[in-house]
Amino acid sequence: MSETSQPLAPQNQHEIKSILLVDDDAELAETLRIVLEAHNFVVSVQPNGAAALRELQAIDYDVILCDMLMPELAGDLFYLAVTKIKPELTDRFIFVTGNAEDPKVESFLHSIDALVLFKPVLMVELVEMISLVLQRTAKE
Repeated sequence: MSETSQPLAPQNQHEIKSILLVDDDAELAETLRIVLEAHNFVVSVQPNGAAALRELQAIDYDVILCDMLMPELAGDLFYLAVTKIKPELTDRFIFVTGNAEDPKVESFLHSIDALVLFKPVLMVELVEMISLVLQRTAKE
């Protein structure tokens, strides 16, 4: 991961933003959690889409960072489940994948015009994507 001097904190310093991080790669998830928490985000980490779906039953997160390939419930199926139970959250997704050339992954991401980060995740790209989601959802 490369660092950036661009601020990652929410524009309104009094309003702490929440991020649901869904990734079965425990090392990557922990690294991202530490970085995001250092920038004043509240981060909940879930290892798969099934656990994340249970989490979304209780909390509406400001941003959802979601891996594509995971056990129990992959990113695409998690997203489709969210479209059914909380469709207002679908514009908060940022997908993370190391499988950009997988035709199924590529087709799904293209079909929903998704925001995507490719592994290895670069901090500057993470900052830009989170800012974009927060700006987009602030207009709601």
